[in-house]
Amino acid sequence: MDISVIVPLYNEDESLPELHSWIRRVMNENKFTYEIIFVNDGSTDRSWEVIEQLSKADENVRGIKFRRNYGKSPALYCGFNEAQGDVVITMDADLQDSPDEIPALYKMVTEDGYDLVSGYKQKRYDPLSKTLPTKLFNATARAISGVKNLHDFNCGLKAYKKAVVKNIEVYGEMHRYIPYLAKEAGFKKIGEKVVQHQARKYGSTKFGINRFFNGYLDLLTLWFLTNFGKKPMHVFGLMGSFVFFIGFIAFVWFIIEKMINLSNGIYGDLLTNHASFFIALVAMILGTQLFLAGFLGDLISRNSSRRNEYLIAEEINIKK
Repeated sequence: MDISVIVPLYNEDESLPELHSWIRRVMNENKFTYEIIFVNDGSTDRSWEVIEQLSKADENVRGIKFRRNYGKSPALYCGFNEAQGDVVITMDADLQDSPDEIPALYKMVTEDGYDLVSGYKQKRYDPLSKTLPTKLFNATARAISGVKNLHDFNCGLKAYKKAVVKNIEVYGEMHRYIPYLAKEAGFKKIGEKVVQHQARKYGSTKFGINRFFNGYLDLLTLWFLTNFGKKPMHVFGLMGSFVFFIGFIAFVWFIIEKMINLSNGIYGDLLTNHASFFIALVAMILGTQLFLAGFLGDLISRNSSRRNEYLIAEEINIKK
């Protein structure tokens, strides 16, 4: 199979027939063998009924229905698991991503040798309240991830080699950082293509301003896990050792100073009357706790065996 198109969606029943027709036309014109996997992320409208109707009219349509709303990353994770195409295309269901971009994206992967190609909506039809935070967010993502050539990490329109989606784990809200995940998995050839951005035709956006704050927190989490996740002792152990060492040196200094004073017949105040003595003790205790946290972190796997288990109510043409 040439292409798998994965479409995560939430309450997009109005746009689905038009999107399906558009994708189907592009595929037939280019004689691609394909599948369209709609992942219904707990929609409360008629989205699933529409997917069922489309699957009856087109055998290339497959569907996954979550029992509740989990988010875009879980939807992509399940879609990636089911994808059979040599090239996997992801796009949003709101018709703001153009299926006419698919042939060029496919060519960049199959002929130009890219592992991943991310869309770049250079000209956007979004308000300034959305575009400005997006620019700041992407600048930070480029700096931290080391993927310097991408202008829009969060663009839903992307193309992947099949091997990429089968070797990365998308969870939580990490869909924004798939290029980062791919890079850390060893897929270094990451490209970008300027794509058309269309104004939303139906409904309203499902994303609020909080996604930008969450995005920064997720980026820091991913950076930390990438650099220290497999060896938490490297960060917690180092911090703990440093704090303990400072506290221990201060504690020893207080003891030696007291002993010298006593040998000279100077009794002075008790050590316990000085706040600096307790600060030194607290530093030693805190350093020990940090060290133990790193040690325990090395013993416990950071990957929960149930992290990517999602309740699926129904499926269409999903092979087990």
